[in-house]
Amino acid sequence: MKIMTINGSLRKNGNTARTLCLLEAELNQLASAFGVELIFEHISLRDINLQYCRGCRTCFDRGEDKCPIKDDLASIQSKMANSDGLIAASPVYVNDVSGIMKTWLDRLAYLCHRPALSGKCALTVATIGVWPVDHTLNTLDFALSSWGYYLAGHLGIKGGALSTPEQILQLHDRQIKKAAAQLFFAIYQQKSSSPSFMSLMTFSIQQRYWRNKITQPSLDGDYWLNKGWTHPQCTYYIPTKNVRFKTALARLIGWGLSYFVT
Repeated sequence: MKIMTINGSLRKNGNTARTLCLLEAELNQLASAFGVELIFEHISLRDINLQYCRGCRTCFDRGEDKCPIKDDLASIQSKMANSDGLIAASPVYVNDVSGIMKTWLDRLAYLCHRPALSGKCALTVATIGVWPVDHTLNTLDFALSSWGYYLAGHLGIKGGALSTPEQILQLHDRQIKKAAAQLFFAIYQQKSSSPSFMSLMTFSIQQRYWRNKITQPSLDGDYWLNKGWTHPQCTYYIPTKNVRFKTALARLIGWGLSYFVT
């Protein structure tokens, strides 16, 4: 099992980094208990070359390999693709993700059209002093689910300006244990093959949109066609274990909504 962490804090050893370390310790304990070999890949966005998105649409229209920006993004995506799970963590800046984290999300926007990370699991984390974390977690959740990730859960940590690991555990030990278990068992039990009703419905909306665009060749449309996702019998990005009624209802509602949102 391989898990990748993305730290969106510009602070070298702040609450976000310390929370990730605590999550890693819990995940290692779970892996040991279940006899699973666990490997971590850590990326701190503050330490890499990641430039702003220019909004040129090259990634949408010609492919991400044609992006005029030459930095470390391709390497990051490759590591994401080679990991079973992802922990995306950001401090809260003005009620949302940090600037560098938003840049990372923006630069991978093409994955919203071509969800190449389907079947992988993710946990989102937000750290803050004293204010709500919901909006920040929603930003991360929406992006990662759009890229195809199965959202195992999310974790909000309120720790003041700077807390020691012991202080974080004192306040959030139960939540950290729960979040670590959610991610571990989502990967271990392959829960991504049982997507939520909302995920199934969203797929149905996208599927109808790209099926209607088959006569208008595009990079995104060709991607969906080559993946077999536009086929009428395809119900999700990957084979699922969902009950037929749930899947059928999600598809029915999704197709109905597609007339209004596509």
